[in-house]
Amino acid sequence: MSEQQNGVAKDADGLNERHNARMARKKEVVDKKIEAAKRNAGVLVITCGNGKGKSSSAFGIAARALGHGMKVGVVQFIKGAIATGEENFFRRFPDEISFHVMGEGYTWETQNRERDVEKAQQAWQRAQVLLSDPAIGLVVLDELNIALKYKYIDVQQVISDLQARPEMQHVVITGRGAPPELIAVADTVTEMQPIKHAFANGIAAQQGVEW
Repeated sequence: MSEQQNGVAKDADGLNERHNARMARKKEVVDKKIEAAKRNAGVLVITCGNGKGKSSSAFGIAARALGHGMKVGVVQFIKGAIATGEENFFRRFPDEISFHVMGEGYTWETQNRERDVEKAQQAWQRAQVLLSDPAIGLVVLDELNIALKYKYIDVQQVISDLQARPEMQHVVITGRGAPPELIAVADTVTEMQPIKHAFANGIAAQQGVEW
C-alpha cells in the first residue's frame, strides 16, 4: 500500500470511529425519549403552510392506517370540482375507507361565499358522524383549515367535536392558514414551506403528482 493510500485508509478509519461514537451517543438520547413516551392516545395532526404536500401527507397516513387494518374516514372540504387520484384509488376499498368529497371547488372558482358556507357546514356534519364513531381509527379532514380561515365553520365547534372524539381515534387536518386555536390543541403540527415549485416555472399541474 502506498503512503497516500495508507493515509486515506487512516482517515477513513478515523471517520468511521467518530461516526460510530456519534451514533452511540445519539442512540442513548433516542432510547431515553422512547422510554419516556409510554402513553397511547389518538393524536391530532395538522399539516399547514404554503408548500406542496399537505394532502399528500394526509393520504399517505391514510394508506398506512389501512395497512394496519384500521378503518378510515375522509371528508374533503373545498375540493370537489375534479376527481383526484386519491379519491379514485381509495374508493376501491369501500369496506375499509369512507370517502366524502363535500366541496365544489376552490374559493376563487366558486366565488359564492353563501354557497361555500352551506357546503362547508354540510361537510362538518359528515365529519361529526365520523368523529363520533369509535370503529373509525383515522379521520382525514382535508382542507378544513381553509374553511376555518374563511370562517365557514366555527373553530370552537370544531375543537369541541375533536376533543369529544373516541380516545384512540387519530385525526389529520390539512390546508393553509391553520387557526392558532386549532394549533394550540393539536399534538403534531408540520408547516410545509415552498422552496421551488414547477408551476412557478410554467409547468402545468401534473396528473398523479398534483391531483
